[in-house]
Amino acid sequence: MHDLPYTTSVGPEITAAMTIISAAVKQTCPQLPLGIQILCSANQQAVAVALAAGLDFIRAEGFVFSHVADEGIINACAGDLLRYRKQIGAEHIQIFADIKKKHSAHALTADVSVSETAKAAELFLADGIVLTGTATGMPADPEELKEVEQAVKIPVLIGSGVTLENVRNYLDANALIIVWSPDFRFHGTGQ
Repeated sequence: MHDLPYTTSVGPEITAAMTIISAAVKQTCPQLPLGIQILCSANQQAVAVALAAGLDFIRAEGFVFSHVADEGIINACAGDLLRYRKQIGAEHIQIFADIKKKHSAHALTADVSVSETAKAAELFLADGIVLTGTATGMPADPEELKEVEQAVKIPVLIGSGVTLENVRNYLDANALIIVWSPDFRFHGTGQ
C-alpha cells in the first residue's frame, strides 16, 4: 500500500482496501481462523474490517499502557475499542493485544513488568496476548514467554522472530505468528 512511514491517522481508503483484501482471503480460505492488524494502531478500523470480511480476530497495538512508537505516542485504547466492538455487534471478534510492543520505547512504563502488562491486558478483557522481540524479525525472549504464561490464563502468542532454528523455544506458546517468505519453510512431518 506504499504506506511507509506509518501514520496514526489511517484514512478510509486503507480500511476499504483492507476489507476487500480480507474478504478475498476469507473466501479463499473459509475454514481457517483469520485475523487482521492495521498499522498504526488502527484498531477500530481493524474490528470494522474483521466484521465486514467475516474474520475471527484482530491484533491490537496499544491496548493497555501508552508507549512511544516510531510513529509517535500511542495511547491505550482498551475501553474505547471494546465499546466500539460492542456498538457494531462484533463481540465475537477476538482481540489479541500486543504488550511491550516492538519498535517502541517503554520508558513511560519502565516500572511495569511484562507480566504486569499482560495481567492488565487480561483484566481489560483482551482475548490473548502477543509477545514480540524488540523489532520486526527479532525473537521474543523465551524467559518473558514463561513469565507471561504464568501470569495470565488467556492465550499467549509469539508475534515476531520465529525461525526454524528457534521455534523449539516457543512450543509452549498457544500460537506463533509467522511471516511467510520464500526462504521460510517448515519441512518434515508437521509435528
